[in-house]
Amino acid sequence: MIDAPIGATNPVRWQQAEPERFGLMSGYAWRHDPRHVLFTLARYKFVAKMLAGKGPILEIGCADGFGTRLVAQGGDLVVGIDADPVMLHSAERTRGTFRIAFRRHDLLDSPFGQFRGAFAIDVLEHIPPSREEDFMRHAARSLHLAGILILGTPSRESQPYASEPSREGHVNVKTQAALRALCERHFTTVFLLGMNDEVVHTGFGPMCHYLWALCVGPRG
Repeated sequence: MIDAPIGATNPVRWQQAEPERFGLMSGYAWRHDPRHVLFTLARYKFVAKMLAGKGPILEIGCADGFGTRLVAQGGDLVVGIDADPVMLHSAERTRGTFRIAFRRHDLLDSPFGQFRGAFAIDVLEHIPPSREEDFMRHAARSLHLAGILILGTPSRESQPYASEPSREGHVNVKTQAALRALCERHFTTVFLLGMNDEVVHTGFGPMCHYLWALCVGPRG
């Protein structure tokens, strides 16, 4: 038997609850590509499991903050940064009661704080190749010496199957080998995983639709 959500067995709570609202990006996805919402939440759930107890946690490129609460649900403080003030305003409106803070900051310009864990989901593919070293260096410098960075990005092999709007914004998609090479220049240890739909695995790199890099030990 599947457990009901907290408070679901109390009909009074349902009647008093306010409808939740989506953010700008997540609302668009729900209207036009609802399956993508499932995949996005699966990626956040993976990060939540990997970084549990590693708070405070930095989310790099939080956009509208839709999935941030999955990481914060374990009780850790999550600080989401983004360079877009419109997205941050949307994120604030949907933050809920979880331990989440949103700040305006562009990691391409400089590091941000010192965290035990950090993650960036669907960010790297939007970073111009000429700036990816800045991005990785500043991410590494935003972590403690034993800190962990998790990067999630679509694979180069997945791009023939991506939508036209997605391909237009994906200026820096990588093979698994290229992602490893980039991460190892900035971290002492890198673990590579693949993901297809909601399933994380250790399968053959060229058959992975989505790539994960778990980076440990920033080189500074």
